[in-house]
Amino acid sequence: MKAVVLAAGYATRLRPLTDTNAKELLPVGGRPIIDWILDRIAEVDDVDEIPVVTNTRKAPWFREWAGDRDVTIHDDGTTSNDDRLGAIGDMGFVVSSAGIDDDLLVIAGDNLFDYSLAGLVAFWSGRAVASAVAVRDVHSRELASQYGVVDVDADERIVSFVEKPEDPPSTLCATATYLYHRAHVPLILQYLRDGNPSDQPGRFVEWLYQREPVYAYRFDARWYDIGDRDQLLHADNELRAQLGLPLRDVYDVDPDAGTDLSHI
Repeated sequence: MKAVVLAAGYATRLRPLTDTNAKELLPVGGRPIIDWILDRIAEVDDVDEIPVVTNTRKAPWFREWAGDRDVTIHDDGTTSNDDRLGAIGDMGFVVSSAGIDDDLLVIAGDNLFDYSLAGLVAFWSGRAVASAVAVRDVHSRELASQYGVVDVDADERIVSFVEKPEDPPSTLCATATYLYHRAHVPLILQYLRDGNPSDQPGRFVEWLYQREPVYAYRFDARWYDIGDRDQLLHADNELRAQLGLPLRDVYDVDPDAGTDLSHI
């Protein structure tokens, strides 16, 4: 199994923080966001490779961060928000460039969560040739409109998936963690060849569930989708409180700090 971390977005809502730092390398609770994700991936014994997909502007920061971590940095060749490949485009890029023919765990690099990925894999492994997505009830239709909203049958198989609906039919939402069976991985490339939207990873799930079995793995643990500075500060302070670190009123980064930002 390969565990791909998507980190090629340009995080324009977090500027100017992201003018000099990769969003996924910003610290929460004194550690880069992506390090918390690597902790979760380490729970899955089946993972034998961790490709991190980023862009040309951020690649030097990620290579500096990588050090002796067991990751491989993939530069998708884009330089701005205008020529970005999009999340699904980056999935296709790494599948092709790394020659991936394996089960594929895909996690957005700004996605923090407390549930066990080993639990997700155990749930998925009992479903034969199928894929899975981690879902959570956000208990707010207003909030649900920002995510992919799912409906499932009695066996938790997805029977409806609508990406960012204006009027959400429920509050059960897909989070940015997906597990694709190796038989479904080539369909990422088919999806892109057919001219479908290349951004918003839920769009691929919306397409896939109508062709192949896709199941919803429910969790109730904490989950942070870090999209703007308020969400970043909230996640940072939640983890700081958990670790006994001082809370902050404002999130800021020293522009000369490089990738070692654990001091903030």
